[in-house]
Formats: sequence, C-alpha cells, structure tokens
Amino acid sequence: MNKKLENEVVADAETAASSGKRQRSNRILWIAGPLAVALVAGYFYITSGRYTSTDNAYVQADQVTIAPQISGLVVEVAVRENQAVRKGDLLFRIDPEPLQIAVDQMQAQIEAAGDYLNASRDTYRSASADLRASEATLRNHEAQLQRIRELRAKGIVAQKVLDDADNDVATARGTRDADAATLAKSRTMLGGAVNTPLDKLSGYKVAKAQLAKANLDLSHAEVRAPIDGTVGKMHLQPGDYLTIGQAAMPLVAHSVWVEGNFKETDLTNVRVGQSAEIVVDTYPGRKWPATVSSISPASGSQFSILPAQNATGNWVKIVQRIPVRFEIAQTSADGLVLRAGMSADVKIDTGKEHSPLGRWTSSAGSKEEVAMSR
Repeated sequence: MNKKLENEVVADAETAASSGKRQRSNRILWIAGPLAVALVAGYFYITSGRYTSTDNAYVQADQVTIAPQISGLVVEVAVRENQAVRKGDLLFRIDPEPLQIAVDQMQAQIEAAGDYLNASRDTYRSASADLRASEATLRNHEAQLQRIRELRAKGIVAQKVLDDADNDVATARGTRDADAATLAKSRTMLGGAVNTPLDKLSGYKVAKAQLAKANLDLSHAEVRAPIDGTVGKMHLQPGDYLTIGQAAMPLVAHSVWVEGNFKETDLTNVRVGQSAEIVVDTYPGRKWPATVSSISPASGSQFSILPAQNATGNWVKIVQRIPVRFEIAQTSADGLVLRAGMSADVKIDTGKEHSPLGRWTSSAGSKEEVAMSR
C-alpha cells in the first residue's frame, strides 16, 4: 500500500512539473511570437520605400543578323548552330570565281588605259601635224586667191578661175577647222595636256575605282563575324543562293544586360548609377550585383507599332511600365552563364534616405541645423 501511494505521489509531481513547463513555454511563445512579428513588421516599415523591385525583367543581348554584301552561291559554311565565334572568324564563303573574273577584267581595263594613253598621244601628234599642214594649205590658197583677184581686175583671167580659187580657200578653211577640232578633242582626252600622267586621266580613274570595287566584292565573298558571339538558329547549307542583304544567320553577342520593366509609380526615387541586385529564374539563390545604367525616355507602349490613343473613345487609366537597363558586373561565374531571354527579378536600392527611418533622421538633422542657426 505504501509503495502504491508513493508511486501516485511521484506521478502527481511529474504531472505538475510538466504542466509548469508547458505554461512557461506558452508564456514564452506568447511573448516571442508577437515580438518576432513586430520586429519583422518594423524592419519592413523602416526599409519600405528604399527598395523597388519587379519580376518583369529579362536578360538581353545585342543580336546581329548576318547577311552577305554580294549575291552568290554558298560554297562553304564554316560554323554550326550554337557555336561560339570570335570577331573575324569565318562564318561562310560565297563562290569567289565570278568575282575573281571581274577583278581580272578590271585589271585588264587598267592595262588597256595605258595603251589608250599612248594611242591618244599619237593621235594628238597626228592631229597637230594635220593642223599644221591644213593651215599651210589654207595660207597658200588665200595667197593664190589674192593674185587671181588682181588678174581678174585687169581682165587677164576668166571669172571661173576666180570662183575656183574662192572654193579652194573655203575647202582649205574647212579642213583647217576640222583638224583643229580633232586636235582639241585629242587634248581633252589627254586631260588638257599631252604630258598628263596616266593616273590623272579620268578614264584611268574610273577603271581604277571599278577595280577597287571588284576587289572589295571579292573580299566580301568571305563573310566573317563582326563581333564576339554565339551563332543562333540557322539553316544555311552549301549550295544555297544568297542575295544582297538576305538574312543568313543570327549572331548573339556575349555581352549581356538585364532590362527591367518597372511600373511608373515605382520609379519615383530611381536614378542612374544606383546599385541593384538581380536573381535569374534559372539559377535560384544566385544573386548578381548590377547598376542602373539608363532609364528609357518613354514607356514601352510608346514604341509599339500602334500606340494607345487615349484621347479617343472610353478611357481607362492603366499604370505604364518604363524599361530600365542594368549593367551586370560579372555576367558569368562558377559555370553559370546568362543567356538572352532568361527571366529575372530585379531589386534597386534607391538609398536609405528614401526609407521612413532615413526621412525621419534627415528631418531631425535639418531641424537641428535650423535650431543651431537660430
């Protein structure tokens, strides 16, 4: 009986101790719970207004559409889809044979220009000799005409002889004028002087420019990467015929940035140069430090093909979004690579002065300065 009573006493004591512990635990929870909630709420209140964020953000990159500057048949494709290339790497090659023929043709024309110059100089000399001869003939006929006129005045010769002399002078004068025109033409073809150098002739300059154009077209037969990047989706194969400006493949640059589309009401305190933090959906938990690089001069709707016409019809106010560009300090680390089009979350630190605590401290400081100034 004593043993049983002893056991009951021990059980009652344990129950009382357990009840006391539960009561103390409940008191702690009643105190710590509201305190934790108050601390969290206080933190968010104190820091509210300092940070602005959006999940409407995406990784962006420059994209170049590779297109040939000449038309031709593709004979070689040196890259494949999703291949990384460096600036100057060969992408594809267009058949150079027709272009080489054009270069050879223009080279031959330049060589012919030298022969043409020599021929023009010979023509000039010949025209000069013909002009001198025709002028001598004209002077002779004019002297003969003068003598016949004197004889006709004395009645020694017939009128027909005088008429023939007049006709000879007119014919000689016409020959002289034709030879003078031929000489002038020869001088013009030589650039105004018989000793004009070859490289000063207009015909030679035209041929030289055409040769440079042909060489430029030949160099464009090899299409090379204009920037460092990665080849996008492409279907180019040897045997395809490309025209000037026809899209052959996209090239996405390695340098990337993030574009966040913020509500206009969230940009009150956002300025260029403020620090930001970026989290990409592909790599949860990984944060990229960034900086506000620029803010768009207009909302995204202003750049649409058909912008909203708010002055017509029924109007409903819609909060607009303004694109903000962020420069990332390090775009790849620990094997994590940012690619264009990835979704991201962006948070901008506008500065503690924009939080309630910062406004309160700045207000208190300004009041103190005013009091001291008084």
